[in-house]
Amino acid sequence: MEMVLQNMIKKFYEAMKEPIPEGMDAIYEISLIGLLKKYLEDKRYAIVFDDVWRLEFWGFIKYNLDFIMFTIFNHYPLKARGKLFCKKAFQGSGCRSELKKISIDIVKRCAGLRLAIVAIGGALSTKQKNELEWQKFNDSLGSQLETNPHLESITKILSFSYNEPHILKPCFLAEEYLNELIHRSLVQLSEVDDVGRIKRCKVHDLMREIILKKAEGLNFCHVLGDEDLSFNGKFRPGSVQKGTNTIVVEPINRNAQIHSLLLSDIDAVPMLLTGISFTNFKLLKVVDFEDFPLYSIPKDLGNLFHLRYLSLRGTKVNMLPKSIGKLQNLQTLDLKQSLVDALPVEITNLKKLRHILAYSYHLNPEGLFFTARGVHIGEGIGSMLDLQNLCYVETNNGRGLIEELGKLRQLRRLGIVNLMEEDEPSMCASISNMKYLEPLVILSKDDGILNLQTISDPPRYLRTLTLQGGLSRLPDRLPVLRSLFRVDLVNSRLSYDPMEVLQALPNLLELLLYNGLKTLKIHEGALPVLERLEIQPSQQMEVPSGICLLKTLTMIGFFGMPREFAYSMRPQDGQNYHIVEHVPNVFFHEFHADGRKILRLG
Repeated sequence: MEMVLQNMIKKFYEAMKEPIPEGMDAIYEISLIGLLKKYLEDKRYAIVFDDVWRLEFWGFIKYNLDFIMFTIFNHYPLKARGKLFCKKAFQGSGCRSELKKISIDIVKRCAGLRLAIVAIGGALSTKQKNELEWQKFNDSLGSQLETNPHLESITKILSFSYNEPHILKPCFLAEEYLNELIHRSLVQLSEVDDVGRIKRCKVHDLMREIILKKAEGLNFCHVLGDEDLSFNGKFRPGSVQKGTNTIVVEPINRNAQIHSLLLSDIDAVPMLLTGISFTNFKLLKVVDFEDFPLYSIPKDLGNLFHLRYLSLRGTKVNMLPKSIGKLQNLQTLDLKQSLVDALPVEITNLKKLRHILAYSYHLNPEGLFFTARGVHIGEGIGSMLDLQNLCYVETNNGRGLIEELGKLRQLRRLGIVNLMEEDEPSMCASISNMKYLEPLVILSKDDGILNLQTISDPPRYLRTLTLQGGLSRLPDRLPVLRSLFRVDLVNSRLSYDPMEVLQALPNLLELLLYNGLKTLKIHEGALPVLERLEIQPSQQMEVPSGICLLKTLTMIGFFGMPREFAYSMRPQDGQNYHIVEHVPNVFFHEFHADGRKILRLG
């Protein structure tokens, strides 16, 4: 308050080109009020205090000064508040219909204060535009505005945006930080996954050089390779080690302070690891062996007490040592495309583990779609309450394991492999407990029958659903999942047109039907935002005429159909060309003994 008054008085004197009273910075607020009143006694004036958030400041000024004063608290009309919020949160692109309700709730909690609306809208602009992300954001605000609309509540809410750092943490990139870097064009997005999450990023070559120089100057990391094998041992928070021979072993072993070890482009990894003892690196937090010719992990892995991230993705490792149960701080275990098919029972000791990514994909014999293999996990997994990603789990271990999955109420992503028909009721009950699931993959054993009708309360934030196996009918509750943007049905062998149910999904962007469709009737207004459609019809099926009603389609693919089917859609003479002429990309996938052939219309 004193600073505001001091600055205001100084501005008055400067404007009138008068000398500023000496000792102004040492005068307390009561004396400042007296000085201000004396200065303004014989003058006509109007003072505007903009964005006054502290009510005690407003009361103090009003009580001590008897001049005319305009105070602006910026209490916007409700309609103007919404427009301002949408402008900030959606960067001028307009509010999405599925986020309208949550947007109204957030704006209401800002109590009409412009700065709060702008700050929170700006924070949301860097997050994914889906209901789950925004609901989590809203929940984190607490009830401050609702219980106390004065200074403390507003300050606490704004601090949420203010305290979000614009720097990367040494070992982990939280998604909101990465979104912020992309938003600022410091990082380039190169690939997203099926649910729109960031999968791969890159930086420009020049930016990479700048980052490496900056990191080296801060002793943040060091790169070892054929051109540079010098190492002064001062690099502590993170270290990237590269090379083509075991000469790098000695400099690595000399630095017990390394926090991160990322190995790439190394030809002699088994020899390299023979010379490295994890006992020397008790401060390691990140170990990444992705895509190396690595066949085993040292047994002293358990000595890495601070380890948070371990990746064996794409390696030849087929077994984890029991000592992995000692990694009490491990948060991410990436075994994708490795040979590990079972997790040791000690894995259930890792109560901080959030992400178990353990699956591999293989094309089915026809080359049409991928089949997945998961990992076997023993009972006890229900005690790992922090798990958010669990992909994929082989469920043929029995009903006990499936019932334990229902205890994992924080799961965001779940993949189930080899689900047997007799275990489906237990699986449905467990899924009903997973309120925050976004992607869900269920593969039945030997493409058997899937019966998911007993899911009493499907996850409302579900975004992608993949079902592989026979379906007598689609789940009755499917149309209530308004957040669904992708559905894959593989070998479902439905006896009726799935569009009867699917056309009610308002936000579906991608629909993949690999199941020998006999009919596909698309009505006016169905799937209003669909962009991608892939279907494997039966050999007798004609081109679905309703495709012409899907005005937002950007790609359509037909699988395993005779050449005449494709010819009927040729631009020059195809009688069905008018059905697909609005679609920019139309593909035909043919399967032959020597592999798949893809034809493009046009």
